[in-house]
Amino acid sequence: MEKSKKRMLILQIVLASIGGLLLLNAIILYFIPIRGHGLYVQFIVSLGLIAFGVFFPRIPNIARIIIAVPMVLFAVFVMFLFTYGNISTTDHTEDVIIVLGAGIIGESVTRPLAFRLDTAIEHWEQNPDALIVVTGGLGDRATITEAEAMARYLIRAGVPAEQIILEDRSTSTYENFKFAIEILEYYFPDGFSVVVITNDFHIFRAVQIARSAGLEEVSRAGAYTDWYTWGINYFREFLAILNFWGRSMFG
Repeated sequence: MEKSKKRMLILQIVLASIGGLLLLNAIILYFIPIRGHGLYVQFIVSLGLIAFGVFFPRIPNIARIIIAVPMVLFAVFVMFLFTYGNISTTDHTEDVIIVLGAGIIGESVTRPLAFRLDTAIEHWEQNPDALIVVTGGLGDRATITEAEAMARYLIRAGVPAEQIILEDRSTSTYENFKFAIEILEYYFPDGFSVVVITNDFHIFRAVQIARSAGLEEVSRAGAYTDWYTWGINYFREFLAILNFWGRSMFG
């Protein structure tokens, strides 16, 4: 009986601690500021975990199971996304490197976007004949298009301007690919192979969207993600994937 109480206390402490860390992280990100749907979900989940830990002994067993099962499934899905996003499938022979946009501020690329571009540079150095397509239109906080800011970043890093193609009309990941394909069909009328580069948490959905947009030969390469943004990014990505699957199934 005493051991059972100790195990329950440890479980309570673990649950409340995880919730507390997520809450602290969400508060810090809010004031940086890094915001969005993922942040608000993180707030809710963190408070829920704290409450689950504190009131665990009073919660009926069936309710514990109902709460625990989605938590475990989410954790498994996050591990899948992380693993998938960190396994590169490129052989560095692709015709095109497509770099997905991630927002800019003024004329400056954000950290997530810089990681994507740095990864693109690494891959281009191993395949210098590949064209690099930078994608993204004009955002709310930008004074130039994402594509233009990305191209400038690549040129400063030594990539020749003639190797860079700008897709500067898109406002979504689907449009990134749709408009990029329209441009690339001019350069490669007989077809082309592609490696998609985005942050690791985003790779799975990006590849699915690329295929739905009409790309058949798609390799992937995930870029680094700051560890302190894992929570907000994976919560947001989970919602985005559910939305994508829902749209795919029900039109």
